[in-house]
Amino acid sequence: MALASTLLPGDTLVDKAVTVSLYMVGIALLLSLYRLLRGPSVPDRILALDTLYVNTIAALILFGMQLHSAVYFEAALVIAMLGFVGTVMLSKYVLRRDIVE
Repeated sequence: MALASTLLPGDTLVDKAVTVSLYMVGIALLLSLYRLLRGPSVPDRILALDTLYVNTIAALILFGMQLHSAVYFEAALVIAMLGFVGTVMLSKYVLRRDIVE
């Protein structure tokens, strides 16, 4: 019991794992942004944008876990929905050069 009271809020193994995961997701965000800017073709850039959405969702969820707040989960859900619709629209535009049928 005395050991549990000496731990600070950020000292648990889960908190450390979340912090390390945030750094890894940050690196993944930078690599996705690089591919988005330097992609050799349009489909590569669309895929990089979709990967950027997924990495942003992961970062928001991890940040919400670190702060113990549910607001970030709702923001991640909104980004997931908008990211899916955006990816479908961009892919449809690349294939047909027309969004509305």
